[in-house]
Amino acid sequence: MSYDAVIVGSGPNGFAAAITLAKAGYKVALYEAKDTIGGGMRTKELTLPGFKHDVCSAIQPLGMASPFFRELPLEKFGLTWIQPDAPLAHPLDDRAVLMEKSLEQTAQSLGVDGEAYKFLFSSFVHNSDKLIKSFLAPLVRIPQHPFLMARFGLYALRSCTMLANQLFKTKEAKALFAGLAAHSIQPLDKPATASFGLVLGMLGHAVGWPIPKGGSQSIANALAEYLKSLGGDIFTNHEVKNLNELPKARATLLDITPKQFLELARGQLPTSYTNALQRFRYGAGVFKIDYALSEAVPWKDKNCLRAGTVHIGGTLEEIVLSECEMSQGRHAERPYVLVAQQSLFDDSRAPQGKHTLWAYCHVPNGSTVDMTEQIEGMLERFAPGFKEIVLAQHTMNSQQMQAYNPNYFGGDINGGAATLLQLFKRPVLSVSPYRTPLKNVYLCSSSTPPGGGVHGMCGYYAAKTALEDLF
Repeated sequence: MSYDAVIVGSGPNGFAAAITLAKAGYKVALYEAKDTIGGGMRTKELTLPGFKHDVCSAIQPLGMASPFFRELPLEKFGLTWIQPDAPLAHPLDDRAVLMEKSLEQTAQSLGVDGEAYKFLFSSFVHNSDKLIKSFLAPLVRIPQHPFLMARFGLYALRSCTMLANQLFKTKEAKALFAGLAAHSIQPLDKPATASFGLVLGMLGHAVGWPIPKGGSQSIANALAEYLKSLGGDIFTNHEVKNLNELPKARATLLDITPKQFLELARGQLPTSYTNALQRFRYGAGVFKIDYALSEAVPWKDKNCLRAGTVHIGGTLEEIVLSECEMSQGRHAERPYVLVAQQSLFDDSRAPQGKHTLWAYCHVPNGSTVDMTEQIEGMLERFAPGFKEIVLAQHTMNSQQMQAYNPNYFGGDINGGAATLLQLFKRPVLSVSPYRTPLKNVYLCSSSTPPGGGVHGMCGYYAAKTALEDLF
């Protein structure tokens, strides 16, 4: 069968590219190397029967906020969003601070920093739709809302440590913002790390930090069923090792990172572009543990049970130290740990009365060091007795993450380091970074703008570019 477009990779961006082209009336085929679809949206029984664990992505504020996903009738194809009582908890040794869905409630809990917190987030939350469309788009173009983006940039281009110390007085507010900003997987004294704290905080108040019922696999399944309804074909267990293996089509879109593209193109790319891709920087890796638990986590502060996500790292100073050690090639003894407790709000994730827990920390790219002891040390610090409720666990180091998904090179789950330079130069500096020098071949992965996350916008913009060029 002949196709108008072929797409390699069934992550959110591969699906977004395929669906965008299929909606435009073109015949599309999507190829996936693994036996199941989804990329970073897979859910598996990694520990014990009946315990469903998200292999990679788990909490989806960008999935609900994405302008692309919002256009799709995914609820008709089985996708249901669940909002935890609170998006986020950040425990400290004496108490936990919560980011509530309500900006006002969160500010009230921060005491003397409440007004500063409202001042920082209020205008961004109230204009969240405009901002989301702006930062989930290529940055090398004139923004639709220049004054709003200028105000955002005034804060976003600062480092996390600078902004937190300038605006806040209390350890609670500083720690809360540091935990948000540490999603950048960068040293928190680096420029633009504040942008991650601003975006994730804004999303928490504007749309929440939802979880998909049944696991992230349900997002992939809904996307697949919708693509099939549009006439698209999906082929699993089909690893593409060379572009010449693909059926001839008017456009080829690749949900892969620069490293894989260089391998698939095998000398077909001009030297200048090859050199540019070879300079592309991958970020730190992750070490991940999935737990099957006999009961809910025994947090010292029971308010943590209201949150779908928990940031474990202590104070701003402790999180800064952890991420600095990681960036210098060391493994932190007290790492910043991201935790998701989906089964508290989704009873389909575990047998009755039992629970799952999802946790990872940042490590140097390519690390094979087992961080179980360090992660469990942090869990025991804020939830004494945690080890006693563990029924089973499953670990993945950075090399194993890459084996699971080659796009996670060295365990980098974001498709490339989120440095200030690579927010613009992704993977090359261009007003259309999706185009490649090869005729009718486009990149559509998280190594292109706007970068990592389950939002599909990289694939959407790559497909729009292909439509402009060819169709």
